[in-house]
Order: sequence, then C-alpha cells, then structure tokens
Amino acid sequence: MSERFHEVAITVNGEEVRERIDARKTLVDFLREDLALTGSHVGCEHGVCGACSVRVDGAVVRGCLMLAVQCDGARVDTIEGVTDTDEIADLQQAFITRNALQCGYCTPGMLLAAQELLACAGIPSREQIRMHLSGNYCRCTGYQAIVDAVEAVAQARAGAKR
Repeated sequence: MSERFHEVAITVNGEEVRERIDARKTLVDFLREDLALTGSHVGCEHGVCGACSVRVDGAVVRGCLMLAVQCDGARVDTIEGVTDTDEIADLQQAFITRNALQCGYCTPGMLLAAQELLACAGIPSREQIRMHLSGNYCRCTGYQAIVDAVEAVAQARAGAKR
C-alpha cells in the first residue's frame, strides 16, 4: 500500500517550498489552504471553468485536475507571482480600462490564459483570442470587453517591440 503523505519540493512564485502533502490534495487546494495563495479560485472542480488556473513549468494548467504531489520538482506560478513580477501589469491595466472584469472570480484564470497566448509572439486575431480563452468561463462580462483588452495589449506589445 502506498504512503498517503509525500514530501515534495516545489518552486512556487520563485521560492522553494518543501512540504509533506496528502497524496490526494489538488494543486489549487494546496496553494489556497497550505500556502494562503488564494488568487486562483475553486470553481467547477472538473477542469471546465478555468478559475483554478495556474502555470506549471510555463504551461497554464487546471489546478483542480492536478495533484500537488505531481508538482514535485516543478515551478508553479500563481496569479500572485505573475502580478508581483509585473509580468502582466499591462494586461491588468487593460482589463481595468476596458471594464473586462466584474466580480473578478474568473479574472486570474483569464489573465494567465491571455498572458500564455500573448507570450507566443505576434498579434493574435480576435478569433484566436476567443479560442484561447474559451476554456475560461465568465458569467459577468460577456467576453467582448475581455477580448478587447487582450487585443489592445497584443497591439501595444507588438508596437513596443518595433
């Protein structure tokens, strides 16, 4: 029979964390309950809504579908981490300016997904933006303002690189 608790070493937002974790604990629950990083939310708990999104080794994943012990040796970036480094400061400002957030529940996952898309270089079309964000549910804004904000940042970043 396997051991219920496992020692793991995870780099969370640039800091190494060593913890003994229940093998059944999801990544989002570990971040919220054990590390008090509550920016990622628990929504559907089925990987559908995107509220629990975090980055693991550079890829956006659903924190409700990944076990924390699977992240042993990995780098995990939460919305708090990318905010603290100013990586998404322009996206955050665009969301405010374009009124792309209402209650804010989906916003962390939307921002991480948008940053993932924008990091791919080039200016995505509105359809590409919609497709990339389609795994993130928002019940408040109707998505138009979110797409507007992401498009504005893509154009501004492309202009800054010229």
